[in-house]
Amino acid sequence: MTMTYTKDSGLVKVWVGLVMNGDYELDQVPKLFNLKEVVTEVVNGTVA
Repeated sequence: MTMTYTKDSGLVKVWVGLVMNGDYELDQVPKLFNLKEVVTEVVNGTVA
């Protein structure tokens, strides 16, 4: 089973908020399926 996160996934929104608030760095986002990649894209503004 594989999980695919999108920019609208709840967990992505939580991690984006944590990174944007300065609570965590991008390198601290867990490598859970594609979570880190999606969070990085959202934070960097490369996802519409």
